Amino acid sequence: MLTIGLIKEGKQPQDNRVALTPAQCKWLKQHVANIRVIVQACPTRCYSNAEYQRAGIEVLENIDVADILFGIKEVPKEALIPNKKYLFFSHTKKKQPHNQKLLQTILAKNITLVDYESLTHSDGTRIIGFGFFAGVVGAHNGIMAYGKRTGDFNLVRVYEKKSFNDLIHTYFGLKLPPIKIAVTGSGRVAHGILEIMNLMEIHEVELDDYITKTFTYPVYVHLKGKDLYKHKVTQKYNRDDFHNNPQNYICTFKALCAHTDILMNGVYWDVNVPRLFEKEAVQKADFNIKTIADITDDENGSVPINLGDQTIADPVYGVDKITLQKTAPYLNTSIDVMAVGNLPNELARDASRYFGEQLIKYVLQSLFFNTTDPLIVNATVTTNGLLTKEFNYLQDYVDGIL
Repeated sequence: MLTIGLIKEGKQPQDNRVALTPAQCKWLKQHVANIRVIVQACPTRCYSNAEYQRAGIEVLENIDVADILFGIKEVPKEALIPNKKYLFFSHTKKKQPHNQKLLQTILAKNITLVDYESLTHSDGTRIIGFGFFAGVVGAHNGIMAYGKRTGDFNLVRVYEKKSFNDLIHTYFGLKLPPIKIAVTGSGRVAHGILEIMNLMEIHEVELDDYITKTFTYPVYVHLKGKDLYKHKVTQKYNRDDFHNNPQNYICTFKALCAHTDILMNGVYWDVNVPRLFEKEAVQKADFNIKTIADITDDENGSVPINLGDQTIADPVYGVDKITLQKTAPYLNTSIDVMAVGNLPNELARDASRYFGEQLIKYVLQSLFFNTTDPLIVNATVTTNGLLTKEFNYLQDYVDGIL
C-alpha cells in the first residue's frame, strides 16, 4: 500500500492552494489500486477539512506515515520529514539565494525532491503549473492598478470573488480608456493575460500599428520571443539558439517604451537573458509606461525595477523615476509595479483544480509505478542525500558558494 499525503502549507504568508482537490483524491482512491490518500489538517486551505472528509479522505494532524508528500510552496526547513519523497515548487533551480538553506536541509535529511517546475514533456514544455491563473490574476491587477492611478474606472479585487466565472461577470459594462498594453511571453502566464485582454474586450493589433497608430479604444500587442530578441551579430531570432545562448541576444523592447501605457510581463527570465529595458530607461522623458504587472515576478529580472514582492492584500508599489527607490503607488513621479509571488492564490480553488488535473493526467502513474520514466528522473533534484545528475550544476549553490 502506497500512502500519499497532502501537507499543510507552512511558508508565510500562507498559501491556501492544494495539489489535489477532494474530488481528485476520491478519484485516485477509486481508480488506482493500493493507494491510500491522507490530508494534513489545515484551517486555511481553500478546500476545507470537512470537504476532504465528505469525499472519504482521512484528515490527520500528523501525516508522517505518508510515503510521498505533496505541497505547493517551499516547505519550511524545520517541517521537512527525513527520508521522504516530496513534490513542491522549491525555487532552487536558478540558485535563488533565499532558498539555499532549504536545499541544503533537503540533502541533509536524505529527502527525495521532485520539483514541479522541472516536470516537462519531451520537448521541454512544462507539464504542470499555476501560470495560467497567475496570468489571469496579474493582468486583472495590472488593469486595476492603472484604474486606481488614473481614476478612470474601478475594478474589484479578484479574491473577493468565489471563482473565475464570478470574476468574469464583473467585466460586464467595463469601459476602458484608449490605452496601449504590451503583453510579453508565450507560455501559460501569457495565455492567462490574453484571456483577460479578450474578456475585457481589449483589441489585439499588429506591432507596426501599435507603434505608429493612435486608437480610440484600448489595444494590446502580444510580443513573443521573435518579437523581443535578436542575435547581436545576425540580427535574427532562433528559438533553440536563444534558449541555449541567451547572452548572445539583445532585447528590442525598449523601442516600445514610448508607446506603452501598461506592461504585462509574462516572459521567463534567468540571469543570462537580456532584460526588457535597463533601469536608467525609466529616467528618460520618452518612457511612457505608467503601470507594470510583472507577473513572472523576478526581482531585478526582466523588469529591472522589480524591487521585490508585495502581498496579495497590498500588491502594488511605486518606483520613483529619478531615484529608482520604492515609494507609495499612484504618484505622478513614480511608475507603479504589481509584483506578487503567489498570484494564483486569489483564485485558489480554480487554480488547484486545474493543477490537480494535470498532475493526474501526466505525472502520477509514473511517479507511483515507473520512477525510471525520464519525466520523473529529469525532475528529481535530490535523492540518497545527493544532487542528481540533472542538477549537479547546483553543487556550488549547495556548498554555500554564490
